[in-house]
Amino acid sequence: MTKILTGGLGKSEVAGQVTGLGLPGVEIAVSNDMDAAVQLRAGQADYFLGTCHTGAGASLGVLVGLLGAAVCHTFGRSVPTTEQIEALLDEGKQVFGYAVDRMDAVTPVLARAIAARTA
Repeated sequence: MTKILTGGLGKSEVAGQVTGLGLPGVEIAVSNDMDAAVQLRAGQADYFLGTCHTGAGASLGVLVGLLGAAVCHTFGRSVPTTEQIEALLDEGKQVFGYAVDRMDAVTPVLARAIAARTA
C-alpha cells in the first residue's frame, strides 16, 4: 500500500481527485506540511502532493526545509508529462508541488504514475 498525503490550498480537492481515480494500492490522506514531513521522514507515508497559488513556494516550503531539496520538486504552473514524472520518481522525489489551478491536469497524471509503482 502506498500512502499519499495532500497539503496546501487544495488539499481536500486533491485528495478527492485521487480517491475518485480508484487506484488500487493507494491510500490518500489530507495532512499539513509539518505532519507530512514527520510521516515521510518516519516512513509512515510515501508521497506528498502540495498545492498553492503558484506551485512554487508555499506548496512545499516547509517540506523542502525539513526533508531537503533532493526529495522535493515543484512543477509550478506547468503540467508535467507522465515521462517527466516517472523520471522524477526514478530520482527519488517524494514531495511534489503545483499550482492549485492546475490540479485538475496534474493530480491524475501524478497519482497514476505513483500508483503504477505499487503494482
